[in-house]
This record gives sequence, structure tokens and C-alpha cells, in this order.
Amino acid sequence: MSAQPHGRERAAWQTIDSGQLLLIATAGLIVIVAVTQVAAARLEQPDVAIVFGVLIALGELFRMVMPGNREVAPIASAGAIGYALLVGVGPEGAAADDWLGVVAARHSPLQVVAVTAAGMLVGSLPHIAVGRSPRFDAMARRLLTVAVVALCFRPVLGLHLDWRLLLAVMGVVVVVSCFTDVVTAAMIRAETVRARFGIALRDEIRAKLALCAATSATAMLIAVATTVMGPAALLVFTVPILVTQFAFRRYAGIRATYLQTVRALSRVTEVGGYVETGHSRRVSRLAIAMGRELGMSEEELLELEYAALMHDIGQLSLGDPIPGGATVLASPSEQRRIAELGAEVIKQTGVLDRVAYIVRLSSHPYRTGHAGTAGEDPAAARPLPPPLAGRIIKVANAYDDLVGDSGDRDRGAAVLERLRLDSASEYDPTVVEALSRVVDRRPRL
Repeated sequence: MSAQPHGRERAAWQTIDSGQLLLIATAGLIVIVAVTQVAAARLEQPDVAIVFGVLIALGELFRMVMPGNREVAPIASAGAIGYALLVGVGPEGAAADDWLGVVAARHSPLQVVAVTAAGMLVGSLPHIAVGRSPRFDAMARRLLTVAVVALCFRPVLGLHLDWRLLLAVMGVVVVVSCFTDVVTAAMIRAETVRARFGIALRDEIRAKLALCAATSATAMLIAVATTVMGPAALLVFTVPILVTQFAFRRYAGIRATYLQTVRALSRVTEVGGYVETGHSRRVSRLAIAMGRELGMSEEELLELEYAALMHDIGQLSLGDPIPGGATVLASPSEQRRIAELGAEVIKQTGVLDRVAYIVRLSSHPYRTGHAGTAGEDPAAARPLPPPLAGRIIKVANAYDDLVGDSGDRDRGAAVLERLRLDSASEYDPTVVEALSRVVDRRPRL
């Protein structure tokens, strides 16, 4: 929402909420217990542990950020889960134990956690060296997911099941691990961005389902192939997840480029003196917060952000700028003309038609008051209200036009009351109340 005043920026640890702190503390406690146990006993099959530790470290080194600011490390996750699922070390018949014809993997669940933590730490050191601090909550979540797999699967090996049953158990365990990761991420995200848990869960499933499936399948391939072929199989069966990561990285890059382009376009009206400095950014932040308050999904919020950033771009067609850029003070016909012109500009991109539609209708009133002719069905005669994103932008724009970057809460309260009085026809009262709740959560300056 509003920026922190100069000199009052919060330290990085102060931005972590209670859910993230609990997650990090839990993961840290598990790591301490695991390292203590491994140090007190001895490292089982250290050559295998080192190979998987190196793979995990490389995966952490090449981690990426997906849309929604989700930090993921598919290669590291696949390597760690593969180590947790490892049955034995081939090739088959080489110094074999009695069971399954391979050397059995004897490492404990806590050794899996310790090796994973060590690999993650080593892989994060280059990032720390260049000033890119790791996302400790994301690392903690990945570590807990691996711990769930290890604690569920490693004890099963003592039952000496045949391969078909083992593969079935592997499948069940990785599904449970994906579920654990998605639910934990949704809980953290719901608290962080103040979204409803159901909406956050749906967004996490959409964002991570494909990657989670690819990571789990690769982990199972690594575990089975290493059991049959030996550690050399890691080089072959890490390739699929590497290709998947490359595809996701390109997708994330395209999304980031779109957003950067839209943000640059939104500043044209500010540079030209058509709107106040920071107006588009403030409207965008208000709109996103209101959209979350009203339960919009992540994809809908992205469209809302694009539309909010570019809602005033039609003002570039005006010969004489509106004083202060406050379109709320312009006539309804002038507001519609600005929105229509802006929508046409956005539509020229060829990829933002939905955003253009939202901008076009963002100037329309919530209710038109047209009730139709005698004998006509009023419900059929009354046009449908603009889409929710358009109604949100209309309210957010009006509020910022009248308040600007002022931190005066009395002024904000007066503007909110004015919007409520106009809610009979101009503004959606549900959206106005969502704005009220968002403004109430703003920190006092």
C-alpha cells in the first residue's frame, strides 16, 4: 500500500509473519535433531550421501522465482526426495545384499534431512555472497516436504516388499508430500497477503501442480534408476526436470517482462503531467488489496493489476489535461471517452484484450437506473454491471484522485463517506466497504 517513510524501512526479519516464523523454527529444530543424530552415530554410505548432496546443492544454486514470487528449486527437490526414496545402490548383482539383488540403502530419515540441509546451505552460499538473500520460508517448506517423504518411506523398507508394492508406496508418499507442500504454502500465503485460505489453496494448486508432478516423477525415476544402475543414473534422469525448469523459467520471464512493460507504460501519463506522480502505482496497490479482500484468484488479480496500472492511459489524447489528473471530477461522458481511448491503446498489444475490456468498463457506473418501458421485464432491461475488476478500479481511482498520497486519515474517512453516499448508483457498495477495510489496515504515519 503506502510506502514506508524514509528512514523507517523494516529489516528483512521484521517482514516475516508469525506463520513463516513457525515454519522456519520447526524446520530449524528438525535440522538440529538430524545433524546431532548423524554426528553422534556415523554417516551411512558417505559416497552416496555426497553425490546426492552435490545434486541438491546444484539445484539450490539454480533455483528460480515463479510468478507470484514463489521461490522453487525443482532439481534440488527432486534430488532430495529421490534420496529419501532410495532403496539401494546398483548396479544389480554388485556386492549385493540378499534383498532385491542390490546393496541396500541404509541411511535413516534423519540422515536424509541432514544431507538435504547441508546441500541447501552450500547451494545458497553463492547467492548470499552476491547479496541475494534466500527465502528462508521457502527453504524451510522444501526441507519439511523432504522430511515428510523420508519419515513416511524409510521405515517401509524394513518390510522387504517387492518392487511393485514399493513403487505403489512411493507414489502414495510423493502425493502426500505434494499435498503437504501445497497446503503449507497456501497457509503461509493466505496470512502474508491477507487472502482467504480457499482462494490461496486454489492459486497454489494451479501454480504448482505441474511442477510438483514433474519433480515427484523425476524423484521416483532417480530413486529407481540409482537402485538399478548406480549413482551414474543421476546424470541421465536429472535431465527431464532440468528441461522442465528451463520451460518454467522462460514462462516466468515472459510474465515478468509483461509486467515491467505495463509499469513503464503506466508512467507515461505521469511523465507527461496528466496525472500526479505515483497515482497509477497507488491505484494498482489499492485495487490488488481490494481484489484479495473480495476473493479474486491470482490470475484475476494479475489482470486487475495490469488494468489498474493503465486505466488512465487514455488521458494522453486530451488536449488540455484534467487538473491534477483527477478523472473523478470530469463529466461522465469525458470519463467514458478517456476509458474508451485507453482501451483501444491497450488492445493494440494483441495480448491484453481482457485488460482492455476491464479498462473500457471501469468508467461505467455500478447501476444505470434504467428500468425499461412499461410491460418490459426490469431485470432484462437493466444492463449488467461492469465486471468486478472494473468496479474495483473505479472505486480505487476515485479514492486516490481525492486523497492522493496524503496520510491524513480524516481526509480518507471523508472521501470514503462520499463514496458511500454515491453507492446508490455510481459505485458498488460491496467494493467501497472492501476499500474501507483495506484503508483501515494501513499503518498510521
